[in-house]
Amino acid sequence: MLIDSAGLYFRAFYGVPESVTSPDGMPVNAVRGFTDMVSTLLTKYRPDRFVACLDNDWRPAFRVALVPSYKAHRVATITGSGEPDIEEVPDLLTPQVPVLLAVLKAAGLCAVGSDGFEADDVIATLAHQFDQAGDEVDVVSGDRDLIGVVTDRVRLLYTGRGITKIAELTPSEVLAKYGIPAEFYPDFAVLRGDPSDGLPGVAGIGEKTAAIAVTKFGPIEKILQLARSGDPQMSPTIRTRVLAAADYLGVAPDVVRGRVDVPLPLLETAVPAAPADPEMLDALGEKFGLTSSVQRLRNALTTLAAAR
Repeated sequence: MLIDSAGLYFRAFYGVPESVTSPDGMPVNAVRGFTDMVSTLLTKYRPDRFVACLDNDWRPAFRVALVPSYKAHRVATITGSGEPDIEEVPDLLTPQVPVLLAVLKAAGLCAVGSDGFEADDVIATLAHQFDQAGDEVDVVSGDRDLIGVVTDRVRLLYTGRGITKIAELTPSEVLAKYGIPAEFYPDFAVLRGDPSDGLPGVAGIGEKTAAIAVTKFGPIEKILQLARSGDPQMSPTIRTRVLAAADYLGVAPDVVRGRVDVPLPLLETAVPAAPADPEMLDALGEKFGLTSSVQRLRNALTTLAAAR
């Protein structure tokens, strides 16, 4: 199981009331919600291995260099001094992130990020590695770009409607829902555009046309090749629109597709039978008023170990 950590803790922050605080008054709504989500996922899906994937760089320079508008609407401050752009994050969420990471560490659950890369890249890399090794993988995220990692062995547990209404997306479900092969979802998003990531799309090509194009022709590179060669399979209207956006289409796929070559350390991904540091886990629970959430996490580990 590979989880999009930021996606889950943002959802937890907005889904659990800010009135949930530690004994000293610090908001811990995101920590509680995130911890409870992890417990629920472990209990329901029973993974043997688990990795909480982190955004060490939420807006990597290599993506901005290709498409400057990438996530630009989510930048809180642009320093102009060579420092990375700062993501707009609620003030009450920021101090909670180290706490929830400490809970994961005390529980013995792996968490990893890679400098210069997003969590999506870490997920794509690990999903690819496990898939190639013949392992089944569950990716947990509310980011539809990760539909692109779905294969016969990699399933996306899509959290767009919440953790209790997860959509389990396999290749057949993706084809039924979106009308496209899962591997071409990033190409579909590039053509259609994606305001949530600042991708403009191709003028005159909407969702239906984009779906038809990638289903019939394949990835953006093939679509560009056919357009430039004047291939009669492609309608003059689509060819004209594709060629008008050729500069954008030449770079945008590398913005949307998750990288599968992210450098990562050797990871201990096995889900433990018991917390790695039970004293620290209990101390975190007591300090931050999370005793019930910590106990649920402990119970999830115990239940999972008993089921093996």
